[in-house]
Amino acid sequence: MLASAMRATMSYTILRLLLFFAALWLLYLAGARGFILLILAAAISALISFVVLNRLRDTMSAALSGRMSRFRDRLDEGTRSEDVD
Repeated sequence: MLASAMRATMSYTILRLLLFFAALWLLYLAGARGFILLILAAAISALISFVVLNRLRDTMSAALSGRMSRFRDRLDEGTRSEDVD
């Protein structure tokens, strides 16, 4: 299960970075420079990824949520065993 969470997270992260650099490159070609280039590239890539990467983001979120809930369950189990002692 860890592999699926890591795979989903890595895929999402790599695609987000690719979108950012594609937006950065296109804006640079359009004439944007400096700080405004970075801000516009971040905003545009965030908007595109919100729509395009929706399914992948949901998959990543479900995988990470499941992993965190199992971690919390193990933590609670350890706390209960300490209370018994």
